Parts: sequence; C-alpha cells; structure tokens
Amino acid sequence: MSYLWTPPAELVDNSNLTAFLRATGQADYDALAARADADPAWLMEEVFRFCGVRFYRPYEKMLDLSRGQPWARWCVGGTTNIVLNCLDKHRGTAIWDRPFLVWEGEDKRERRQLTYGEFAAGVGALASGLRRLGIGKGDVVAIYMPNLPETFMAFFAILKIGAIAMPLFSGFGPSPILARLNHGEAKAVITANGTWRRGIAAPLKPVLDEALESAPGVRHVVVVDRGGLDIETPMRPGRDHWWHDIAQDGADVPTEEMAAEDPAILLYTSGTTGEPKGCVWTHVSFIGSMVTRDVIICGDFKPSDLFFFFSDMGWMVGAMCACIPSFAGGRLLVAEGTPDYPDTGRFWRLIAEHRVTYLGVSPTIVRGMMRYGAEVENYDLSSLRITTSGGEAWTETPWRWFFEHVCKSKIPIINISGGTEVGGCIFTGTANHPMNPCAFSRPALGVGAAIVDLAGNRVGDGEVGELVLRHASIGMTKSLWKADQRYLESYWNTIPGIWVHGDFAMRGRDGLYYILGRSDDTIKISGKRVGPAELEGVLTATGKVAEAAVFSIPHPVKGSAIVCACVPMAGTQDPAALSEELSRALVHGMGASYRPDKVLLVDDLPRTRNMKIMRRVLRAVYENRDPGDLSALANPEAIDQFRKRLGTSKSA
Repeated sequence: MSYLWTPPAELVDNSNLTAFLRATGQADYDALAARADADPAWLMEEVFRFCGVRFYRPYEKMLDLSRGQPWARWCVGGTTNIVLNCLDKHRGTAIWDRPFLVWEGEDKRERRQLTYGEFAAGVGALASGLRRLGIGKGDVVAIYMPNLPETFMAFFAILKIGAIAMPLFSGFGPSPILARLNHGEAKAVITANGTWRRGIAAPLKPVLDEALESAPGVRHVVVVDRGGLDIETPMRPGRDHWWHDIAQDGADVPTEEMAAEDPAILLYTSGTTGEPKGCVWTHVSFIGSMVTRDVIICGDFKPSDLFFFFSDMGWMVGAMCACIPSFAGGRLLVAEGTPDYPDTGRFWRLIAEHRVTYLGVSPTIVRGMMRYGAEVENYDLSSLRITTSGGEAWTETPWRWFFEHVCKSKIPIINISGGTEVGGCIFTGTANHPMNPCAFSRPALGVGAAIVDLAGNRVGDGEVGELVLRHASIGMTKSLWKADQRYLESYWNTIPGIWVHGDFAMRGRDGLYYILGRSDDTIKISGKRVGPAELEGVLTATGKVAEAAVFSIPHPVKGSAIVCACVPMAGTQDPAALSEELSRALVHGMGASYRPDKVLLVDDLPRTRNMKIMRRVLRAVYENRDPGDLSALANPEAIDQFRKRLGTSKSA
C-alpha cells in the first residue's frame, strides 16, 4: 500500500493506543476492534479501567439491551457526574494548582489564566448561586454565551448541581433561541451582556430579551458583565441577575450524585425538515465515548497537552473543549472572536504564542485561512504534536495544504467523524495508522460501524454505501428530547434494526475509510452516483476558489443537472471567465456528463454553526422551495446574497 504519511516508531511506541492494546492483551487495532464490536460492554469496561472513569456507586451491569438496541442502557445502577470526572478528582493532587484555562479576548491585550483550583472555585460559586435561585436536579439551563472563561464555568456549574446544560450558538437571533428554550423547557439562561465581533460590540442580552418575551418558562437569567462594551443592558427585577452578584461562597458546594444515564447535556442539531432535534447526552455517555475512547485512547491526548479548537459552545466541540483536557488533567486555550480578526494571521499567532500542542480544526477553518496564502509560514508552529479535524468531509486540496504548511508533513491529522446524535466517533484516525488525504484510519471502537447497501448488506472495498451502526454505542443520544417516535423514524427504521447515519462512505483499496458526504446530498448524473465532495475537490484544486458547494437540480434528460456555488479567491478580475474556467475544470476532471448547468460566484456559503455547508438550503433556494429549518445557520446573510446572485444570473 502507498501512504502519504506513516507514523514514526517513537510515536507508535509511546501512544495511548499502544498502551491500551498492551493493557487489553490485543495484538493490534483490528483485533481489538473485532472483540469490541462482538462485545461492546467488554470494551467499555476496559476503557473505564484504563482511563480511570470514576463513580460514586459502582454500576451493577455495564449494558442492558432488554428493550432493544435503540433503548440501550449503560452502567445500570451506577452513579457519577461529569464534574466528578473532570474537576473534583483533581482536588488534592498536583494538578489542582496547575494552569487549566488560558483565555484571550479579541484584543490580545485581554488575557486571563486560571488554575484548576481557581476555575473550580468559579464553578462552585455559580453552582451555589443557581441553587439559591431554586435551580436543581433535572432542570434545563441554557448557555447563550461567547467564548469567555465564564462560559466553561457555566457548563460545569450546571452539571455540578444535577441540572441539564443546553448550549446555544452565540450567533443565534431571537427565533432559534426561542424555539430551543420552549422545546427544551428551559428554566434559566446564562448569558453575557455582549461580546466583541470583528471590532464591533455585539449585544447578546438584548437579543435574548426579545426571545424571552415568548418564553414564559424561563424564570431566571444570569448575566456576565463582559466589560469594556458600550451596550445597554436592561435588567428585569426578579428575573435577571448579574453573575458577580449571585456567584459567591461556592468553595464547599457538593457535586450532585447522578444516575449514570441521567441527562447531562441537551444539544440541538438541525433537521432537514421540521423542528431541530434535541440530542441527549448523559453523565456517562460523553465521558465514555468522545472523551476517553475516542480522543484520549485513539486520538492520543495526553495530560501534557494544550488543547485548542476554535469553536462556539453551541457545537459539540464546545463540550469537547470543556471535558477532554479537564478529564486528562491538561490545559485549554479559549479565544473570543474569529480566527482572522483583528489580523489575518491571528489563528496562527494564537497557536505560536500559547505553544498549542493539540490543535483541532474544521475543513472550513482551513479553507478560510488558505485564502491568506503563505502567511502561515511567518509563525512558529513547532509546538504542535497532534492535529485533529472534524465537522465535515475534507476535499484533497485544503487537506494537503494543511498537512504541508501546518503539519510540515511530519505530524498526523487525526480525522474524526461522528455527530451530535452519536456523541462520539463513527470513523476515527489514530496515531498508530498511516494516512492518505481525507481518510480515516478505522471505524471507531465498539460502535458496530459498517458500509452497506439499502438492504443492509456490506459493500466491497471501493464501493460506495450507506454508513450505519449495527448496535448502540455508549455515546449515542438517549432518544430525542420529547420525540421517541421521531428518534426511531430518523435513525432506526430506514433499515430495520440498524442505525442509518445519513452519510455515504467507502473503504478504499488502501484499507482506509472515506466519507463522501451526506447521502441526501448525493448527485446522480446519467445513472452515475457521485458525492458532492468529489466534484468540489476538482473545483478547489484549480486554486481559483477557496470553497465550493455543488448540488443537483432536476433535469428532463439526465435526471439531474449540476449547479456550483463557489467562493473565489481574493483578486478575481473577470467573474464570467472564472465561471467558464471552473466549468471546463469539471468537464476535464469528471467527464462531459458533469458539465455544470450553472456556476455562481458568491462571497460566502451558508453553513451551520459547526461549519457544515448547507447544500440542501442552496438547492431549495435555487428551486424556489421552502429551505426548511434554518435556525442552525451561522451566517443567514449568505442565503440573501445567494438569492440576489441567483436573480442576477437568471435575468442575465
């Protein structure tokens, strides 16, 4: 087999995965995976033992399938808390006085650093204040905050008192906030008066107030004073409270002992149609899946690492940022604002100045930074040990750019893919396996991942099929919030008894795994099926566009025709000539059948808060149909711009 990168022996010898293989007596990853899929309960016993997952009361049974796979119960009879595993266990150890969280504001002159002890004191103080407000076990508390240290304190304080944290994207307007507050039956919201966004003071509390006019269930709002903002912050007596007024005297606040499968996090993900889906993670599920099994064991996160993933708390990466480094006793870098402001090199400067060792990226961030060319070469990124990527499928051009310019062709890109509904990985990279562009090393451990046809039969290497899970993993959402039937219909009923994830995937002839995009995004031209990522890769490979989204529209002869929406690189002089050049590139790269019906040049593409491009929205707007649920969009203005460009194009 030919690989672009092969792990050096020293990395393999010292990896957490190698240590786990030795601890479990398994010869290699494939042997481990086979046993894990045959006996997921055995795997989780070993993961908990290896990583030191803590319980107040030991569980009586690891896995109960008496109600069937969709309703699997884990750690039956056991009690624990995410806070026990991420903060409390460090009390009285050397870790307690070490730095945990380093924060930098949009203006780099604003910096804060907190030790584990200082951070935990802030968590306890807020937990005490929430309890005095009458918030407690089982209550839903929303977090509508920018990237501040208090955002992560709020996350843990909610869990500490046994309440359920509901993260909201800090860029939401009133409508999506309202929908989630009411659907989740939130009793309180923690917010800030505002934040800095590209040098402008952006309000949050006033936006929340508009939503709260129609959210009668919210009894309390806790407001962080961001400081330095000229934003009027009206406070309603009896409902609204300043953080600094209520967060006091929390040093001895006990952490609530929770049943292992009690809900801990309610995180909404956008549905193609209808209202957003509320995914439910428990106190044991996220710790047992993404934190320990996926990132510490397979992803090789170590206590010496500084974790940095530029993300909003409203995406699952927010919970990852909170829990992964704290569970391991490592450090976390948090940055307010955007990666390319106040200067286009900010992202690289953050890595260089803070000496980040474990960097997370989405392909969208990489494509955005590519637009600034060789600027990355001006920064010393030698502290990096591991990089990891997630959120969407890569295309080859940005993957290679990142590998060459950031990883210096030496350190791995541990590619992971799962989803909010899975609470962990389905495919994963590891420090022990070779890499090729855009690939995943193996299916994640113990999730029963397979690639099948619509009858549920495995497809061969090199063949495209549906990505499925043959059994419930520990991280999987516990139904959907207030929607048991929707949960079954969305995931378990397409191929009876199998979880259908909605992605097309393939095991390559190199033995690695590839995700080819959402199955509902698949394009079929003259009877031939292709994923949009393959076509988008041809477009970005020209070097003339930073991003591309390809979707299909009905065609009377071919069945479907192709439309391309492309974000050109800076300095494009002749849009018409570029559109024609991109059309020719698709024909040259894919064949005459793939000549696009239209190539539209746009300033931005609509994307969710976790940076996934919303091709279905582009398709619906192009066809003048209802685009469905748009509440998860991070940049709704991109749709308006697309409509205008589309109108100009059709009238031309």
